Formats: sequence, structure tokens, C-alpha cells
Amino acid sequence: MHIASPVLRRAILVAASFVAAGIPVLAHDLWIEPSSFLVAPGKPLSVRLRVGVDFLGDPVARDAALIEQFVVASEAGGVTPIAGAEGVDPAGVMRIGTSGLMILGYSSKPSAITLPAEKFNSYLAEEGLEAITALRAKRNETGSVAREAFARCAKALLSSGPVVSSQKDRALGFPLELVAEKNPYALNAGETLPVRLLYRNQPLSGALIVAVSKRNPLKKQSVRSDSNGRVAFQLGETGTWLIKSVHMIEAPSGTDIQWASFWASLTFQLPEGASATPKGN
Repeated sequence: MHIASPVLRRAILVAASFVAAGIPVLAHDLWIEPSSFLVAPGKPLSVRLRVGVDFLGDPVARDAALIEQFVVASEAGGVTPIAGAEGVDPAGVMRIGTSGLMILGYSSKPSAITLPAEKFNSYLAEEGLEAITALRAKRNETGSVAREAFARCAKALLSSGPVVSSQKDRALGFPLELVAEKNPYALNAGETLPVRLLYRNQPLSGALIVAVSKRNPLKKQSVRSDSNGRVAFQLGETGTWLIKSVHMIEAPSGTDIQWASFWASLTFQLPEGASATPKGN
């Protein structure tokens, strides 16, 4: 990942503006929160971005300079950009044109930040990034500030019209990406959802992946991905779910950034009762 100096300058300004506005930028998740996860064909939809913890988040307005991709994908409609007004929350607006499983995706350009040692070490521990902790210790950097560039990779799965259990999530080509290997709208509460984590379109093993239920956010499920990048979560609660993971690498040489991190999230809803059962095949 090459970060040109003009981009770095802007990224630092953006990060500073977040702090000034009271919006946390690291050790917090970014997710997509649509106006509805269950939508009828032809209906309008607001696509909101939120940053925070355990579904308590601040709005993130649309900023074209930070958007790498902001798209909707479906079997019938392919992949198309999500429109929106600059500087406005919701960040995107669209109209659902077809039925089936819809994939919303937002991928950001990198933003730079410098963190004090204590805060950086704390968030490494919170996000399961022990390999970076060990590397910093080996280099005698545990007590040093950390200069980082972070990118966000958020997805949401929506259901429009009759549920077709054979329709699944798919990769959109984000740097770090969570892919649901079953249609969550074809599941009942208590069933298992297999999820795969990809880094640069390749399975990422050993990464901490966390599932959070909006109804019971303190009861998190945390699993390390296997050699194929896979985990499985038992969805014991109906309602909205957030699955998340963070991956960090050493930043390429040639900049003053030490670390590059990628934050992936996936949101969807497990509907109530009969609406969560398959309606097609």
C-alpha cells in the first residue's frame, strides 16, 4: 500500500476532524446501518455509516475523498455505485430494483493517525493482534508511539422479496473482507452461519473474528479463523448482527507510517419467526 504525501496530509486532517467532533477513529468499528434490512423491490433505502462500539455509534457523513468503493451488488443487478450527497448523513441513498439478497459495500481509502503507546497497546490486545504486540516488544517499541494508516471495509446483507436460500454473499474485492457462506435470511435463530475472512482475496488464518448481537451486545462470540479463513457462529438471537475483524501488517517502506490496519465488518438481520425460514430454493 503506497500512500502519497498529499493523501497522508489529508488523512491526518480527517483524523483530526474526527477527534475534534468527538468521533472515535480507532479501536472502534465502522459498520453499515441501512434504514431497513428487509426491503420490498422498488422501495427507497437510506444507507448509513456508523462508527462506535456495540451498535452505539456516531454518524459518518459521505466524504468522496475517502471513498474507495461504495456499491450495491446482487445476482440480477450486478455491481453499481451507491449515490449520495457530499457531507450528508445518510452517506448513501438508493432504490431497491430487484428481489433477492443484496450486498452493500463500503471501502475507504487509508487515513493516518498517531497513537500514544498505551492506547495503541490496549487496542492491539482488544483486537487480538498479539503478533504486532510481540513484534513491537522484539524491537523495543512497546513504550513508543505508533504511526498507523487504517482502512475500513464494511458490508451489509439485505433481503428483498422472497428469500432464496441458494443466494449467498460474495467477495467484493475489498482489502479485508468477511463473506457469509450461507444466506442469513434463510436461517432460524440457533442455526449456524459459516463466515470466511479474506485478505487481498486470499483466506486469512489465525485472525480474531467477533460476532455481536444488537439485542445482547455484551455476549460476544470470538473465534480464530482456521487455515481456510473460516469460522462458524451460532446465531442464538434474532435481530441485527455485526461480525467484525481487524488485520494489521507492517507498512511498506517509503513513508513515515509504521503500521497498516484493515477493519472489516458485516451486518445483517436474523428476522423473527417464520420470516427467517427459506421461501425458495
